Amino acid sequence: MLMPHSLISNFRPPPPQSLRLKPSNFFIPSPNFKIMAKKKAIEGVSDQMNAIASQNLDHAPARRRVRLAFSQVQEQLDHVLFKMAPAGIRTEEWFEMNSKGQEIFCKSWLPKPGVRIKAAVCFVHGYGDTCTFFFEGIAKRIAAAGYGVYAIDHPGFGLSEGLHGYVSDFNDIVDNVVEQYTKIKGRPEVRGMPRFLLGQSMGGAVALKVHLKEQREWDGVVLVAPMCKISEEMKPPEPLQKVLIYLSRVMPKAKLVPVKDLADLAFRDQHKRKLADYNVISYSDQTRLKTAVEMLNITNELESEVEKVSSPLLILHGAADKVTDPNISKYLYERAASKDKTLKLYDGSYHCILEGESDERIFEVLDDIIGWLDSHCSVR
Repeated sequence: MLMPHSLISNFRPPPPQSLRLKPSNFFIPSPNFKIMAKKKAIEGVSDQMNAIASQNLDHAPARRRVRLAFSQVQEQLDHVLFKMAPAGIRTEEWFEMNSKGQEIFCKSWLPKPGVRIKAAVCFVHGYGDTCTFFFEGIAKRIAAAGYGVYAIDHPGFGLSEGLHGYVSDFNDIVDNVVEQYTKIKGRPEVRGMPRFLLGQSMGGAVALKVHLKEQREWDGVVLVAPMCKISEEMKPPEPLQKVLIYLSRVMPKAKLVPVKDLADLAFRDQHKRKLADYNVISYSDQTRLKTAVEMLNITNELESEVEKVSSPLLILHGAADKVTDPNISKYLYERAASKDKTLKLYDGSYHCILEGESDERIFEVLDDIIGWLDSHCSVR
């Protein structure tokens, strides 16, 4: 959910003489080199549960064990998305093997029996996140309005296989989304129905790339605080970009890009901010070097492609977002070729408009999404 591009801007290169690329001036790490950040304790749970949450989550089996241990705790949290989740929603979880041989976690939320499904909504989560925490409540709300909601965890995130937090090639994430949702769109309950992408934060960039690869496969794209361009003040200087690129080739998986705690900037409601700590399988460690470079590359690429965006478009953004710039959503809205496009900015809201705002604002955003979906279901 939180964006690595704002972390890149905090990276500082070594003194100038060490940038001459002489072998004697460089520390060449072993293949297993890593820097581990100590996880902070989660308030309100036992030492035993904190011990479970603090284990190494580099690989999917550990993340799956931790998620299982915390599933009941998460469902009982004092958050409107959990407390007021509609009853009777049918859910299913499964794994699909992708073309690279990775197990990809998939989940669906369907309306209760007897409610007609209007369309398929396919969710694309953000950096570090998973579809198994806050999105559970979001998905149930959309499903209760008559939609089949589907989500996957990207390779290396959540419950899917892959080194935690590692993106070797952003296009692999895009291709995996295309591959998995091609299968899901063929499921009997939604086959032939309208289909929509819902992308949040970094997932907004993924959703746009998916749309650009499959211009005629989607009936609309909903973007929530999308990462589609890095503002100039957030971009590292050109020399520093070259340093990052070089280091990412030497030690791509290293966790070396300093982490700035952006949670206070992402959640306006401080009580809800504390609950974000219960997202125990999210990636919150230092950003891996190759991941940081891939984020920078994809936003540079998207900046030159926004004029090709032609799908019906709904863009939602907190006007006080300091993680992804709302002005960039305005840029996308103004430059996109879409004839049917809507931009809504929420006054005073931060980055996590679906999770970290007042209950009233969260429901307002959800109602805006559902209302837009309703108005586009009959338009193909």
